[in-house]
Amino acid sequence: MAGGGQVVLRTLSQQGWVRGSGPAVLSRLQDAAVVRPGFLTAAEEETLSRELEPELRRRRYEYDHWDAAIHGFRETEKSRWSEASRAILRRVQAAAFGPGQSLLSSVHVLDLEPRGYIKPHVDSIKFCGSTIAGLSLLSPSIMRLVHTQEPGEWLELLLEPGSLYILRGLARYDFSHEILRDEESFFGERRIPRGRRISVICRSLPEGRGSGEPGQPPPAC
Repeated sequence: MAGGGQVVLRTLSQQGWVRGSGPAVLSRLQDAAVVRPGFLTAAEEETLSRELEPELRRRRYEYDHWDAAIHGFRETEKSRWSEASRAILRRVQAAAFGPGQSLLSSVHVLDLEPRGYIKPHVDSIKFCGSTIAGLSLLSPSIMRLVHTQEPGEWLELLLEPGSLYILRGLARYDFSHEILRDEESFFGERRIPRGRRISVICRSLPEGRGSGEPGQPPPAC
């Protein structure tokens, strides 16, 4: 568990999927760190997994990252999708991004092996804008957010297969985020066994960027 002190479960619409260090941080991040469990149907999750698998299989898992944030991963940027997958991504865009937000044209796909993990980091504003939205496939995991200046302020998100998470604003810029390794994967007292996890991540365009893609994929979760 991150930090110390009283632990509070959110008791509003995200009951059971979000827990934090206290009422203040839960209130501050209520709209900035969002989990939508069951966003995908089982059929939609299978559609995405089946489309991604041939491309991911051609890549080897890596154990160092250009900024040392990820261990045991393979990743790709994908801009061509089947019509069924495009329909899913349009639902993500409608759910997570405002009408005035432009998205990077490619989607970041990150595949973590069962022992893989993502270290605490804040995604660079060079790579993506104020909003990140990710679909979780195959395995549950815990995302932990910790305030960069006040480490006693933290939030944990339970990301089950088929869920959508959204990070925006304060959660993007003032909190680091990470995916816990298997031996640390607890949601309170509940053990969350880690398996292979694929995340499909849509990102808003960095401010001031008219078009094009970042030179390196960001270490998003």
